[in-house]
Amino acid sequence: MKKLLAFAAIAEAATGMALMVVPSLVARLLFGADIAGASVVMSRITGIALIALGVGCWPGSTALCGMLTYSALAMLYLAYLGVTGEWVGVLLWPAVILHVILTALLARAWFKPQENGSA
Repeated sequence: MKKLLAFAAIAEAATGMALMVVPSLVARLLFGADIAGASVVMSRITGIALIALGVGCWPGSTALCGMLTYSALAMLYLAYLGVTGEWVGVLLWPAVILHVILTALLARAWFKPQENGSA
């Protein structure tokens, strides 16, 4: 079962990486259609989610680890979009701030058991 879960985690993370790096190629191979504009941005967010799913489903990993991965990567990508200025909607910066807060809270929860165990 662990081997199957590891294979699935690797497959999802690899698909996520492909969506982040070459989203138009993935869409063309999967759906036979080209994407452009906001579809590329949303494909990359989907790629981030698949990477986090792979991390969270890795044998021995936790949902906390997967959510921390998603929140941190989403925060970084959304902030990048905001800084470059090409894709800035009214909710972009509030989404970045929300992910900063979530990332901080999840990171705190991630490190808290380690602090208690070493004391």
